[in-house]
Amino acid sequence: MATLTGISETVLRKALDLWRTLWVRVVLFGLLALISIGLTQVVSPLLPQEWRAYVGGDSADRLLDIVSNAMLAATIFSLTIMVSVYAFSASQWTPRVHRLIVQDPTTQNTIATFIGAFVYSLVAIILREVRVYSDDAALVLFLLTVVVLILVVLALIRWVLHLQGFGSLDQTARQVEDITARELRKRLDQPCLGGHPLGDLPEGVEPIRTSQAGYIVQIYQDRLNEIAEEADCEIYLPVTPGHFVHLGQPIAYVTCEVTDELTRELREHVVVDDARGYVQDPRLGLIVLGEIGSKALSPGINDSGTAIDVITRVGRILSSFEREEAHTGAPTYPRLHVPALDPEDLVSDGFGAIARDGADRLEVQLRLQDVLTGLMTHAEEGMALAARRVAIREYRRAMLAMSFGPDRDRLTSVTTEAVREGAAAADRDDETREEKEEREKREEG
Repeated sequence: MATLTGISETVLRKALDLWRTLWVRVVLFGLLALISIGLTQVVSPLLPQEWRAYVGGDSADRLLDIVSNAMLAATIFSLTIMVSVYAFSASQWTPRVHRLIVQDPTTQNTIATFIGAFVYSLVAIILREVRVYSDDAALVLFLLTVVVLILVVLALIRWVLHLQGFGSLDQTARQVEDITARELRKRLDQPCLGGHPLGDLPEGVEPIRTSQAGYIVQIYQDRLNEIAEEADCEIYLPVTPGHFVHLGQPIAYVTCEVTDELTRELREHVVVDDARGYVQDPRLGLIVLGEIGSKALSPGINDSGTAIDVITRVGRILSSFEREEAHTGAPTYPRLHVPALDPEDLVSDGFGAIARDGADRLEVQLRLQDVLTGLMTHAEEGMALAARRVAIREYRRAMLAMSFGPDRDRLTSVTTEAVREGAAAADRDDETREEKEEREKREEG
C-alpha cells in the first residue's frame, strides 16, 4: 500500500507539471470537443421528431462558420498578446519571471478554449460536408454549438479582465510573492522535504553522481523513500532544489551497494535541468523579487517605490518562517536525510540585490532597516539572528555609500542600537585586521 501511495503521489506531481504546459490543455480541450460532437450522434435519435424539426441544417452551418472564423482570429490575437507580454516582462522586470508568466492558468485556459472551439467547429463542418450529420441531427448540433459559444464568450470576458493587469509590475510581483509564499509554506509544513535533517555523513556511504551539469529542479522524495525501503538503505541528499551541480558531482549518498538500477532510479527522481524552477524552490522566488527591486533602482528606471514595495513583500514572506529542525513529529519519509533551509540564505536572497544597488538611497535603506528590525523580533531564533546579521552588513554598506551627512544621520537615528553596536564592532575588527596585515607586510619587508 505504501508503494502504491508513493507512486501515485509521484504520478500526481508529474501530471501537475504537465498540466502547467499549454499544449496539454489545448489537446484536452480539442479531445473534449471531439467527444462532444460524437455524443450528438447518440443523443439525437432519442429526441422526438417534432423537436428536431425546429432547427434546420442551415442554421447550424452558419453558427459553425461564425465559430470557426472568430476562433481563428481570437487565437491569433491572444497568442500575439501572450508573446508580447512575455517579451516585455522578461526585458522590463527580470528574465527569471518568464517561466512563471508562461504558466499563467488564465492565459492557458483561454487559448486552450479558443483552439478547442476552433477544432470543434472544423470537425463539425467536415462531418456535415461528408453527410455524417444529417438535418435530423441539426438541433443537437445547434444547441451544442450554442453551448460552445457561451463558453467562448465567458472565456473572452475573463481574458479581457485579465489583460487589464497581465504582465504589469503589480500583478507580476504578486504572482512571484504568492508562489514563493506557497512553496515556502510547503517546505515548512513538510520539514526537510519530509525526511530527517541532514547531519554528518556516516562512514561507508557510497556516492551516486549526476550524469549532467545543471540545477536541481525537483526531488520526488516519496518515490526515493520507496526506493530506499526496497534496497533496505538510507539516502542522504547533499543538495536540494535550486542547487547547481557539476557533471559527476554526488547528488546522493546511500548506505547500500550501488547498482546500475539504483543509480538510474535516483537520477530519474532527482531531476536536473538547465534552469531553476519555482516548485520546491522558494529561494528562487526571493531572488526574482530581489531582481525586480534591483532593476527598478537602475539609472534608466530610477523607481525607488518599486524597491520599497518588493522589500515589504519579501518581509511578508519571511515572517512565516519556521526552522525545519524544530518540528518534532516523525518524518514522512524516514529513509531520507535532506538539508534544511538556512534562514540567512533566505534573507540574503530576498534583500541582497536591493540593499546593494540601493545602498546610497535613504528611502530604500529606511524601509530595509524597518523590515529587518521587524524580522529581528521573529519568534524563530534563526531568522531573528539572520535578520540582525544582514541588517548590520547593509547598514555598514549604506553608511559607506551615502555621501550626504544628514542622510547618514537620519539612517542612524532609525537603526536599532543592536545593529549600530554590531556595525561598530565589525568596523573595529576590520581595522584590527588591516593593521595586522600591514604589520605583517612590514615585518616581511
